[in-house]
Formats: sequence, C-alpha cells, structure tokens
Amino acid sequence: MPPPSQEDDATLLGLVRRGDERAMASLFDRYSKVVYSVALRVLRDPASAEDVLQEVFMQIWRSPDGFIATRGSLGGWLAVVSRNRSIDALRRKRPTELVDEISLASPFNLAEESERTVMVERAREVILLLPSEQRKTLEMAFFDGLTHSEIAEMTGDPLGTVKTRIRSALLTLRKAFQS
Repeated sequence: MPPPSQEDDATLLGLVRRGDERAMASLFDRYSKVVYSVALRVLRDPASAEDVLQEVFMQIWRSPDGFIATRGSLGGWLAVVSRNRSIDALRRKRPTELVDEISLASPFNLAEESERTVMVERAREVILLLPSEQRKTLEMAFFDGLTHSEIAEMTGDPLGTVKTRIRSALLTLRKAFQS
C-alpha cells in the first residue's frame, strides 16, 4: 500500500476543519499507530501512550490548522508532536517516580504493527545507516527524551559535539524523506 499523499492529508484536514467526523476517523486510522508507537517508545507505559494518542488527535480536531503542509508530511509532524508530548509527560512524571524501575506488560503490540508502516521503516533504515555515534546520540535525544546537556554528561562528550551529531543525523533523515 503506497503511503498517503500530502494532497490526501490536506483534503482530510480540510474536511476536519468543517467538522467532518469521518475525515477525522480516517486520519486516526491512518496515523494512530505511528503516534502510539512513538509515545510508547518514549514513555514505556501503554496507558500514558494512549493518553498522548488522545491528546494529539484532540489537538487536530480542535485546531487542524496547526499542521503546515509546506513543512513536511502529516505523518512526520504527528510523530514529532507525539514525541514532544511524550517527553513532556515523562518530565512531569520524573520527580514522583523512577521510570526505569517500572516494568510493563501489554497484551497488544501496537509498536510492532506500526513498524510495518512505510514511514517508520524508512526512518529505521536511514537511522541504521548513520554512524554509530550519531545514531546513539539521536536515540538518546529522541527516544529517551534527554537534553543535549544530559547526553553530554552521560557520554562524556563535549556539548558542541552532541549538538553537531544530532544536527547531522537530523539533516540526513530530512534529506532521506525529501528524496
């Protein structure tokens, strides 16, 4: 199945602006797995990931103009929004409980199902081709929600090096998605 085109997404968002619930359901069906899997990867908690999923799609319903098509794909934007909301949730949670000490089990493996989507697979392929230092630094920032300073402290690398590695990795990813 080919990935959805930006034109399809723009049409659906136009219908959502007019309050079309079916268009919203189509967007949810199309992108909920990506949003949930990013949230689950960051939060490692299915209930919190579901909360982020709901928040992200409520944001689209309330304000469909938040997405600007000229900046990239809707799927990519939703993944970033999901990641950012998840990191915010993780940071709110940190003072009260240690995330690393929570063990989770879920009867559903939505992350595995979502990995089959074209966008996630393409991102994974590009990330695997990154130099190991860039890949490790990018994963620490994106999936673990660490700041540049926290990464520098954990790895012992200079802050400028951490920033350069992340920027280089993101530029490589951007180039892969623009081609």
